[in-house]
Amino acid sequence: MFGPFRATSPLSGGLLWKIPFRLSTPQKARQRKRLRAVDTVIAVVDTALRKQGTSLKDLERWKEEMPREEEMRPKDKYTVFDRKEKRYRKGIHKVPKWTRVSQRINPPGF
Repeated sequence: MFGPFRATSPLSGGLLWKIPFRLSTPQKARQRKRLRAVDTVIAVVDTALRKQGTSLKDLERWKEEMPREEEMRPKDKYTVFDRKEKRYRKGIHKVPKWTRVSQRINPPGF
């Protein structure tokens, strides 16, 4: 109807997602900093457990499978595998909760 409480059209209503095409330089720097922070936590926990003479199976598995930040290629730091994308890669900032979930492993060849 007319007036201040009229219904909005579906095209103009709703949440508009404005995600840029590529990561900005400060976003990349923060991503590298997050990766390094996780690496230092893993190293500190490993040294503390080693001093006590114990180890965790999950921690050993993490150290074997996950590359450290300096070992990763830039392609792996800032993009992740996505089978629905045209070139099978998408920016890591388009992944939900990308600041809290570790995305270090990608399929071989991608």
